[in-house]
Amino acid sequence: MATESTPLALPVLPLDDEVVLPGMVVPLDLSDSEVRAAVEAAQAAARAEPGKPRVLLVPRVDGTYAGTGVLGTVEQVGRLADGDPGALIRGRDRVRIGAGTTGPGAALWVEGTRIDATVPEPLPGHVSDLVKEYKALATAWLRKRGAWQVVDRVQAIDDVSALADNSGYSPFLTTDQKVALLETTDPVARLKLATQQLRDHLAEQDVAETIAKDVQEGVDKQQREFLLRRQLEAVRKELRELNGEQEGEESDDYRARVEAAGLPEKVREAALKEVDKLERSSDQSPEGSWIRTWLDTVLEMPWNERTEDAYDIRGARAVLDAEHAGLADVKERITEYLAVRKRRGDRGLGVVGGRRGGAVLALVGPPGVGKTSLGESVAHAMGRTFVRVALGGVRDEAEIRGHRRTYVGALPGRIVRAIKEAGSMNPVVLLDEIDKVGSDFRGDPAAALLEVLDPAQNHTFRDHYLEVELDLSDVVFLATANVLEAIPEALLDRMELVRLDGYTEDEKVVIARDHLLPRQLERAGLDADEVTVDEGALRRLAGEYTREAGVRTLERSVARLLRKVAAQHELGERELPFTVTADDLRDLIGRPHHVPESAQDPAERRTAVPGVATGLAVTGAGGDVLYVEASLADPETGASGLTLTGQLGDVMKESAQIALSFLRSHGAELELPVGDLKDRGAHIHFPAGAVPKDGPSAGVTMTTALASLLSGRLVRTDVAMTGEVSLTGRVLPIGGVKQKLLAAHRAGITTVIIPKRNEPDLDDVPAEVLDKLDVHAVTDVRQVLELALSPAVNGAAPEVPVAA
Repeated sequence: MATESTPLALPVLPLDDEVVLPGMVVPLDLSDSEVRAAVEAAQAAARAEPGKPRVLLVPRVDGTYAGTGVLGTVEQVGRLADGDPGALIRGRDRVRIGAGTTGPGAALWVEGTRIDATVPEPLPGHVSDLVKEYKALATAWLRKRGAWQVVDRVQAIDDVSALADNSGYSPFLTTDQKVALLETTDPVARLKLATQQLRDHLAEQDVAETIAKDVQEGVDKQQREFLLRRQLEAVRKELRELNGEQEGEESDDYRARVEAAGLPEKVREAALKEVDKLERSSDQSPEGSWIRTWLDTVLEMPWNERTEDAYDIRGARAVLDAEHAGLADVKERITEYLAVRKRRGDRGLGVVGGRRGGAVLALVGPPGVGKTSLGESVAHAMGRTFVRVALGGVRDEAEIRGHRRTYVGALPGRIVRAIKEAGSMNPVVLLDEIDKVGSDFRGDPAAALLEVLDPAQNHTFRDHYLEVELDLSDVVFLATANVLEAIPEALLDRMELVRLDGYTEDEKVVIARDHLLPRQLERAGLDADEVTVDEGALRRLAGEYTREAGVRTLERSVARLLRKVAAQHELGERELPFTVTADDLRDLIGRPHHVPESAQDPAERRTAVPGVATGLAVTGAGGDVLYVEASLADPETGASGLTLTGQLGDVMKESAQIALSFLRSHGAELELPVGDLKDRGAHIHFPAGAVPKDGPSAGVTMTTALASLLSGRLVRTDVAMTGEVSLTGRVLPIGGVKQKLLAAHRAGITTVIIPKRNEPDLDDVPAEVLDKLDVHAVTDVRQVLELALSPAVNGAAPEVPVAA
């Protein structure tokens, strides 16, 4: 607690923005008039009284005196370290300032009352803890500054008041904080205040040290990076000098490359803008890496590179004939394209309206007919580079148009990458499996292909990554597909359709002899003079061991045959050279898998009972033979109506309803017991029930099957039919005639019934196939029944004739 004693008269020594606490010893400059006046007044008063001269040290903040001062004694008067006169004053006690008074000298004299502060002994527990905390904090701060001698002095102070006043030496305290310490008369409260001030300073110091450490680490890293980059530049400079290259900055290098690249004018302007951005960006900026990657891509594009087309029309046709058997439509189209290109070049019409004479062809056909390999042959025949772009399963529009440059890992689209890979602006680009392109939340790639495959606008194609115009008008695009219906109509409209409907048996034999057999001999490690396969064996492989539109399964059969011969030779079971004949096939690769119905025993044929007819269909794998079975329910079951099985589509179900309605309305005319159709339920089934089926072309087949069931007359084994039927019995046209006739030929059918309006499609069918087929073009279902049903003999179905 604090008590006040007898008033004192003391000269005032003002301290501007400074505070002296009891126990502190401070030197003061006597050149200051106020300081000198106070010291001289104190000395004059000391002559009349014993003891050292005394002054009142009062803080003066912004011209305002504090209410509390410190009684100080003048310990010594002399010169300071800089030679100026000075006085050494020690603070003694706190003094509460009272009214002014008079005294000797020019100083201001005031009355003051000394404030005595005492702390009970022994120290209470909380005060003792406070003393320990203060000493610990002061020791931590002094150790950081290296003031070890002061640490011992602080530890030796036991008086609470002196310990609190000792914080007046702290340089981090502001004047206001020191004034607060001065005016706090209670020693315990003063020590709490000093402890809190010291604690706050240490916390600020820890934060400042952490920030300074982080800043220093960042500066050190930048300095290290700067040093390493300088060293890297020095190494690059030495390498350039060693290789005789000119010195220059990276941006200067890009600028020189752009200027020397001979880019199109708009592309050059865009590239120079990016070079300007690169010069302004820092090395640490991520934009710099984007710009460098973009510039590298633009500079790698073959903007002015074009291959010269081989205008040897006869030579190009010879190349196509040598590498592919059949496929006359495609060969004619490529020959026409080359002939037109040659004439345009001769007349100076290479570029018309900014567009060149490219081509966009869609090759549609079943698997294995050579669509993909045909693209390579076209490029070979034209003397162009060939690039294949696989589109199967692509669902992201950015795969076609590219990503925006701001995306991490952005790339140009597949079209731009194909041009870059080809190294020329007029390659042959094969867009493989264009019907397998899908769409989801990332966009529709097929829609992005609309601009690519449109000859009217692909001379200004813009990729999202490049963002400059790319001329695709000189590119020959070949798109392949298995199913025509899977290609979007707008995309199909931009392409010229060329159908590859499959090979005849004779073409397969030629392909196997000239292409497949030499390739598989090499893969089996055999020479042509060691194993030969005669034409009869190849024909039997194509006819009985495989039944497909293409030749992939045929090639696998040839490979299996050669592997078997090679293995037998290594086991010592067969001597080479060896000639494989048709009779050797069963021993080498087993029994045939596809035997024509006409070659089977009459009792085992599918059409050996009434109600079964043979139809023709088109699938994704080409043409195929389709059997239709019909039956009537027992009258006792009470079943009625029409039952359809075989996983049929809506259109095919409607065709069955039409067939049933026609027979009900014209049964009497056809001499059929149509009463059975009213009283008994009819069931139509298409075997291979796991395979979905749809389309109207099975209408005449279902009508024939029902008519055969009702009349008891068998359907001829050698007859297959296709056509849509109407309620009046008209046979309407259908599609896929060529593929269906090829399938009938493969299956051993000799008589085919087609709609009359499809008769012009027979021009597309190979002559060797038509020679072996008896094709009937009909307009009415009554003609179909006359041709397909065997004549009745004494009211019973005769024995089914065997086709020759």
